[in-house]
Amino acid sequence: MSKDTSPLYSMGSQDFLKKDYLQTIQLERLQNIVTRAYNKIEVYKKRFDKFGVKPEDIKTLKDIERLPFTVKTDLRDTYPFGLFASPISEVVRLHASSGTTGKPIVVAYTKEDIQVWADSVRRACLAVGLSKDDIIQNSYGYGLFTGGLGLHYGIEALGATVLPTSGGNTDRQIMLMQDFGVTAITCTPSYLTHIVNRAGELGIDMKKLPIKIAILGAEPWTENMAEWFYTQAGIKAYDIYGLSEITGPGAGIQCQHGKGLHILEDYFYPEIIDPVTGKVLPDGEEGELVLTTLCKQAMPMIRYRTRDLTAIIPEECPCGRTIRRIKKIARRIDDMFIIRGVNIFPSQIEAALLSVDGTLPNYQIVLTTEKGLDQATVEVEVTPEIFSDKIGALQQLKHKLEKALETTTNIRIGVSLVKMNTVQKSEGKAKRVVDNRVK
Repeated sequence: MSKDTSPLYSMGSQDFLKKDYLQTIQLERLQNIVTRAYNKIEVYKKRFDKFGVKPEDIKTLKDIERLPFTVKTDLRDTYPFGLFASPISEVVRLHASSGTTGKPIVVAYTKEDIQVWADSVRRACLAVGLSKDDIIQNSYGYGLFTGGLGLHYGIEALGATVLPTSGGNTDRQIMLMQDFGVTAITCTPSYLTHIVNRAGELGIDMKKLPIKIAILGAEPWTENMAEWFYTQAGIKAYDIYGLSEITGPGAGIQCQHGKGLHILEDYFYPEIIDPVTGKVLPDGEEGELVLTTLCKQAMPMIRYRTRDLTAIIPEECPCGRTIRRIKKIARRIDDMFIIRGVNIFPSQIEAALLSVDGTLPNYQIVLTTEKGLDQATVEVEVTPEIFSDKIGALQQLKHKLEKALETTTNIRIGVSLVKMNTVQKSEGKAKRVVDNRVK
């Protein structure tokens, strides 16, 4: 953590700093983190040298454009600890998410990193109007996924009461929501949809409950869905942004005005680039969001390409926060899709399917919504020999495929076995994903 963080952490004034002071902090932290990455991580040292740039060349914030990008494959190629800048003796927590080969992407945190993360989530909670007087039900998954523990520590830093329900067991969650007088919830938008629908089936009017605020993330969702939450349950929903490679949830948040997401840019420096040329774009133009961690000790990320498409909003926010905003993210450059808060790539699906004998390299992923929850089913062609065999053989193959998919993605995905040439073909690039989810 930068030497100037502690006083700001205690004051809680980072969101309202004057621009010149904010930029002074950003530059100091950028210089420190670039030096740390260069001296501690061989991948960065080699890449910086290749680009002909040294830490001492970073004299202004604009000089960040001289630095090379970091991409997701860098984390896969250096699995598990190749991008660590801290020894394992200083790492107090590891999180991981699935990768295309089945190997997870590993992220690490020092004690100071956890404090910065908790402070980010604390500030996010403040931005949506929460305080120490709230009882907040945290229904993100606890474990290797960053959502549960990330929100948990931030809520505690706020001083609020956290109810760590994690996901699942929805009837019990609704009961606790009623009995404990929960005032806010944190979860994925699809799970909140499921909770609202299930409450209706149980004859419970959520508008009569104390819960009035939801912090939703890990999946893209629309303003139409926000309106639905308010109409059906009287809940005002706010979007929280983050990704494991940067820290987890808390890099950005909608404030109560709901116009874009404030990026906590004293911790996470934002750029918008042309995804083809890599050139930095001016405020207001849509491009790919690039983030640099300014305080991450265990695993600094320099100019990490998020693959998320957005734009920096140039106008000041009515809330008075001076940290900049980005437009709500609804699209990605790649073909990734998100199911129940887990990032899935078609290449993961393909690798899992083709690891089992009897399948053909032609498949389609169909996304649907059932009872408010997103579901994925893979239609996969099988060889004529397998398809014409006994029913037992097909069931056995289906079981093997579902197990392979769950091992690779960490979630349950249904499988539908079909005859060869059944899956629709297309000219040029195959359409691997059919999204029939309720928008």
